Amino acid sequence: MVTPQQVEKLDAVLTAFASSCEFVNDNTPEKLTNQIAVQSLIYKEARAHSGLSAQMTIHAIRRVCANRKTAKQKSRPVKGFAPTSATYDVRTFTFKEADWMVSLTMLKGREKFNLHIGNYQKHLLIGQTPKSATLVKRNDGSFYLNIQLESEPPAIPDTDDVLGIDLGRTDIACTSKGEKFSGQQITQTRDRYSRVRASLQHKASKGTRSTRRRARQILQRLSGRERRFQTGLNHTISYRLTRTAKASNQAIALEDLTGIRERTNELPRSKTERRRSNSWAFYQLRQFLIYKGVKFGVDVRIVDPRYTSKTCHCCKVIGNRQGKKFECLNLKCGWVGDADENGANNIATLGVIVNNPRGSEVMSCSLQDVVLRATKSPHRTAIAVGVG
Repeated sequence: MVTPQQVEKLDAVLTAFASSCEFVNDNTPEKLTNQIAVQSLIYKEARAHSGLSAQMTIHAIRRVCANRKTAKQKSRPVKGFAPTSATYDVRTFTFKEADWMVSLTMLKGREKFNLHIGNYQKHLLIGQTPKSATLVKRNDGSFYLNIQLESEPPAIPDTDDVLGIDLGRTDIACTSKGEKFSGQQITQTRDRYSRVRASLQHKASKGTRSTRRRARQILQRLSGRERRFQTGLNHTISYRLTRTAKASNQAIALEDLTGIRERTNELPRSKTERRRSNSWAFYQLRQFLIYKGVKFGVDVRIVDPRYTSKTCHCCKVIGNRQGKKFECLNLKCGWVGDADENGANNIATLGVIVNNPRGSEVMSCSLQDVVLRATKSPHRTAIAVGVG
């Protein structure tokens, strides 16, 4: 909660913080990313240039170094620094639970602010002594303080019971217990947004002057909606999967799908199919599962995805998969069922033997079954033989 006088002070400190970042970035070697090295070069000049306190000047240097590291990883230059956020630590920020108030260092002295928060935030802050926070100014002119809390995650128990999760597009996730999360809703939503964007982009380039302006305004308003919908859906799915594994004292096993887009994009496909495949947010779901696993004390294991969807989980012989249907070609087994559920069971088996000193004998089939299948099966398919 801020007064008009406090708004001016907050804007001034945000502007000075951004100005300090720009000054440091422009007056130090572009490839230098070590904070100590940058600080030794330009600390005094940066503090005199911006008028920030000593600790906030150090945080400005730290932000420049962090942005340079990120830009280097993504092979792009550092973007400009907007006056929309500033970093605080224990020396420049104080939280008082008794009054639900915070004290922040401004350009000239400190300023106290009352927190306008709900019961959920109060519950998290009770009894805590936060040591860092980020002051943020949003587009609507409101100010937020993102307070970071430190906590010890629960210990992850040792378990041989694993919940396998097969990731896909038809079903976003299918577990070895048979629980499925359909991808129909996200596919329909993405297709709808794609049609709307295509129509608006056409009008923005071919319509009248007023039509072009209106189309650009609508495109700007729609920006990010599809991404936020996908993020919310992945949060819901990852939360439910993690809670299910926690309640059953299970670990979670996922397949490593790194590079799947590059491999599938080499195949001849339609424009629509390529768009749907490239918008598949499987890695985001994996990251959500990993951090929620840390939060709730669930072990998340990553396994090799090769042949998990083509191997029968009952007899470990490669079978025939057609779309969502899997058929085992072993005459002694003959299992037929959902391909994703079969893959999830294989992933669960691999998750069990990740740290198993016995190796991969659990995923191997007997040579007798393989020979019998090869001599009697009419299908000409490859056979996977595991040697224990």
